[in-house]
Amino acid sequence: MQQTWARELIARLNLRGDENILDVGCGDGKVTAEIAHAVPRGSVTGIDVSPQMLKFAKKTFPPSQIPNLKFQIMDARQIKFARQFDCVFSNAALHWVNDHQAILRGAASVLKSGGRLIVSCGGKGNAQDVFVALRPEMRLKRWREFFRKMPLPYFFYAPGDYEKWLPKFGFKIQSLKLAPKDATHAGADGFATWLRTTWIPYVQRVPENLREEFIAAVTQRYVAKHPPDAEGKVHVRMVRLEIDAVKL
Repeated sequence: MQQTWARELIARLNLRGDENILDVGCGDGKVTAEIAHAVPRGSVTGIDVSPQMLKFAKKTFPPSQIPNLKFQIMDARQIKFARQFDCVFSNAALHWVNDHQAILRGAASVLKSGGRLIVSCGGKGNAQDVFVALRPEMRLKRWREFFRKMPLPYFFYAPGDYEKWLPKFGFKIQSLKLAPKDATHAGADGFATWLRTTWIPYVQRVPENLREEFIAAVTQRYVAKHPPDAEGKVHVRMVRLEIDAVKL
C-alpha cells in the first residue's frame, strides 16, 4: 500500500534526473532508493529518527549499489543542513510527528528558492473506523490499565491547518487537499497483521503474553462492522493529507 502510494507521489515530482532531494522520515529506505534511481545525475538524502530503520536502510541500499543515495539520523523537527535542496519529500511519515510547524521551518531553511515541498501523510479522519473499533476495546476492564496516560501517537491535520502554516514559513501553496484512499487487507488475518505491525503504539502497550488476544478482539470488532467483500478483502477507509508547495 505505502509503496504504491509513494510511487504515485514520486510521479508528481516530474523529475528531470539532476535534482537534489531530501526524504524526511525515510524509514527503511525503500522509497528513498526509488527516488535515487529517478535522479541519476542528482542526489538523495534520507533522514529518520530511528537508528534501527537507518541501519536496515544503509545495509540494504549501500553506496556501492546506489552511489547518489545516503542516509542520516535526524529528527524531522530539527532539520539542519549546510547545503540546499531542490525538493523536500515525505511519504507516510509526518503523522508520527507532533510539531508540524517545526518541520516546515526546517524544510524552508534547506530548500532553494523555487524548491518544492511534496508531502503525503495521514490526514484528518484517517482510519476513523479503526479507532471506532479500538477505543471501546481499550476501555474494557481487561485492557484499560495498559492505556492509562497514553500519549497521543498520531497527528492528523486538515488542509485548514496548513493553509495557515505554509505562508508563515515562506511557501506558496500549489495544491492542498485531503485524499480518500482504500486500504485493503487479506481478510481478518491480513487486517490483524496490519494492526500488529502498524498500530505499534497501541498494541505494544499490552503485555506480550496478552497481545495476540487484544489484536484478535479489535479485529473481531472491526470485521463485525466491516465484513470482507466478495473476494475476501477487508477494506479500511484511509485519508491522506497531500501537500504541494513552492518555497518563495
